[in-house]
Amino acid sequence: MNLEMALTWGLSFVLGLFIFLFIFRIILTWYPQVDLNRWPFALATWPTEPFLIPTRKVIPPMGGVDMTPIIWVGITSLLREILLGQQGLLNMLLF
Repeated sequence: MNLEMALTWGLSFVLGLFIFLFIFRIILTWYPQVDLNRWPFALATWPTEPFLIPTRKVIPPMGGVDMTPIIWVGITSLLREILLGQQGLLNMLLF
């Protein structure tokens, strides 16, 4: 396995992991009584919160519903497709 392929797989893994964590955050919004700083919920909170805090300043919760994890699922999915999709930029440059 060459360096380019390892970089592509690593980036794909990281972006996929963030998509999963943001989806988990969406599910956690259905349970407001859950303490997000306790194990195992903190595993989803700590890496995603730095992205969600600035986004909440731009798009505050509407009617008690936090839309920011949904927005970040879309952003991360789009970024993954643009970079690593079948006709993604990295695939066109590296392969």
